[in-house]
Amino acid sequence: MKIGYPCINNSIPRNASSTFRLASYSESKMIETVKDNVFHLHQILRYNVKNNLLFFRISSCLIPFASHPVCKFAWHKFFQSELKQIGDYIKRHNIRISMHPDQFVVLNSSNEKIVQNSINELKYHCNLLDTMHLDYTAKVQIHVGGVYGNKVHAIDRFIKTYNNSTQLADDSIKNRLVIENDDHLYSLKDCLYINQCTGIPIVFDNFHYECFVNNTKELKVKEEVSIRNPLQKAMSTWKINNDGLPMVDYSSQDIGTIDNYSGVMNRIGKHTERIDIKSFKYFIKQTEGLDFDIMLEIKDKEISALKALEIVRKK
Repeated sequence: MKIGYPCINNSIPRNASSTFRLASYSESKMIETVKDNVFHLHQILRYNVKNNLLFFRISSCLIPFASHPVCKFAWHKFFQSELKQIGDYIKRHNIRISMHPDQFVVLNSSNEKIVQNSINELKYHCNLLDTMHLDYTAKVQIHVGGVYGNKVHAIDRFIKTYNNSTQLADDSIKNRLVIENDDHLYSLKDCLYINQCTGIPIVFDNFHYECFVNNTKELKVKEEVSIRNPLQKAMSTWKINNDGLPMVDYSSQDIGTIDNYSGVMNRIGKHTERIDIKSFKYFIKQTEGLDFDIMLEIKDKEISALKALEIVRKK
């Protein structure tokens, strides 16, 4: 089991921005920003190795605007050596890597342009991991997408796009893509159906699962949800030899704070600022004997990851 966190390390100071405005795009700006991003990524990875945090989600901003039509720059060739060095470091230290494009990646949209833009974004992510020479245990994680007034039809569009698009026939995309259950649109059950039709592995998100169950039941008091059995169902969609260990997203509800904009208590589904030790220990107890890698989607990043690692070591 490896413990990790996404994209940003708050313990490593950084002055430069990881991206820039589209209106400011130029090849020289692109090269300058990517050089700094790659350098900073290497710093984060060294920190993670030193602290035994061996699961990391690389930011999609590593190569800004890589999938946008404005980018005519062959970044994968220009930075081939630097990215391979990053990949070599990752492999040498047995670090698990994932990426997670923004939610504008929607394969089940009825708008062909949106689908095409989504495919272009997936190509970029997979090309980046390929240029690092990482195997297919390095995954690109997406949500199923929108419902668009008819979830049955939306699921069918996702399946047809995945199975029939010649652009998604690329081995790298097919072998890297994973989907996750969300907190209100696509349940684990929906994802399992999609897996049956496509073979796409499922990243189990414990917090989304708990939110979905509680929202579906419309409980007046939110109850603890047993996650061992649903987690095992998601884990069964992974082919260990090709996919590596199943990946799990972990978080819990941010409780007792006031939303800055609405002035009311945080909505159900808002990720906590820092790890809830009691909840995490309960999660580890529920999943005892199961082997998977944990991505902590908690806002203080490496700080909570270090606490989680300590808990797992003591179990």
